[in-house]
Amino acid sequence: MDLTPKQIVHELNKYIIGQDEAKKAVAIALRNRYRRSMLSPELQDEITPKNIIMKGPTGVGKTEIARRLAKLVKAPFLKVEATKYTEVGYVGRDVESMIRDLAECAIRLVKEEKTAEVSYRATATAERRIAKVIADMRKDERGELPRDIFEQNIVDEIHSGKLDNVMIEIEVEDIPKPLELSPGSGAAIDLGSVFSGLGMSKKKKRKISVKEAKNLIIAEEADKLIDNDAVNAEAIRRAENDGIIFIDEIDKIAGKENRGGADVSREGVQRDILPIVEGCTVMTKYGPIRTDYILFIAAGAFHVSKVEDLIPELQGRFPIQVELKSLTKSDFINILTQPQNAITSQYQALLAVDNIDLQFAPDAIEKIAEISEDINNTSEDIGARRLHTVMEYLLEDISFNAGGNDYPVIRVDVNAKYVEEHLENIVRNRDLKKYVL
Repeated sequence: MDLTPKQIVHELNKYIIGQDEAKKAVAIALRNRYRRSMLSPELQDEITPKNIIMKGPTGVGKTEIARRLAKLVKAPFLKVEATKYTEVGYVGRDVESMIRDLAECAIRLVKEEKTAEVSYRATATAERRIAKVIADMRKDERGELPRDIFEQNIVDEIHSGKLDNVMIEIEVEDIPKPLELSPGSGAAIDLGSVFSGLGMSKKKKRKISVKEAKNLIIAEEADKLIDNDAVNAEAIRRAENDGIIFIDEIDKIAGKENRGGADVSREGVQRDILPIVEGCTVMTKYGPIRTDYILFIAAGAFHVSKVEDLIPELQGRFPIQVELKSLTKSDFINILTQPQNAITSQYQALLAVDNIDLQFAPDAIEKIAEISEDINNTSEDIGARRLHTVMEYLLEDISFNAGGNDYPVIRVDVNAKYVEEHLENIVRNRDLKKYVL
């Protein structure tokens, strides 16, 4: 997708408020990928992505920026936490497992696309298979009607969804779960592919609804129509050239001093991450993956440590550093009103299920934003996540008392007075903190 940096930022603005500097940095990084793809193969080999470190408190949009960016261009995306990895020699996940996990994301992404391409044929086959089973169940209803016409009538009923809840007994493939070689290693043996390769795929009878049977058979038939070798090759290409790995909590492994205990391998983890970020080849069950052109975005609050506390070699592999700012009252107002998935819209949709017509007045939005900002300033700054706490307290009574479709639609107007009354305890505790030394 050849979006310009301005278009990328415009798309990100639909979901994330503020943080223009970070959006600009990721938009340029993404556009540079497109620019690189337009160059000669010789020059492509020379140009590597400029990795990014995002510094800022929790809840200000670091992960969301990276996630939305990947979704925008349908790139394989993986979020990992630096603290989950240990230095080689310690028990735990090794850093190479992040590349194996990225390969799995790429496989799933490509498989979904290929499945969509063959879904029409797979759906038609599934409906015919189910129709044969139902025709046998209804053979008394057939009368003088030819078998093929009788089955076609049933296919039409299945397609329209009229038979979704009808229970049938049907044979489906029995796919064994992958067997993990050692806990946390990320390496597993896919027994299903082993048995199918030997021509030993097992089938078992299941009593399920038509809707569930249809989904199972569509997946089965689509798998037969898809060339798995082509999927693997395309997934590896995507992982290598379009993959984005978001390494969160990198500040937690940034301390230089040896504090002993669980922190003993922090610098060792940095040294293990270094070759992955610099560029190396990691073996996966789908084939080798080069990490040279994967875009790495690291993030951390850096309250205790600083970016400069990372080992110099790792700092050098993250040349772009952006600082995300704490959210202000105006940011909270925008978060509550502007994004497509604004939290106010979410609560309106949820309570509409129970016939509650929830309406937020502008002064209520302003009051919620003011309270959220003050709580973040007087206690832990958890960014936009504070709004979830405030909104849950605010709407607790409505959420608890609402229920049942028998009631008529009730309109509930939330204004500044309503907010003050229902958040009285939070406001009182907030005011008391001013006097606590």
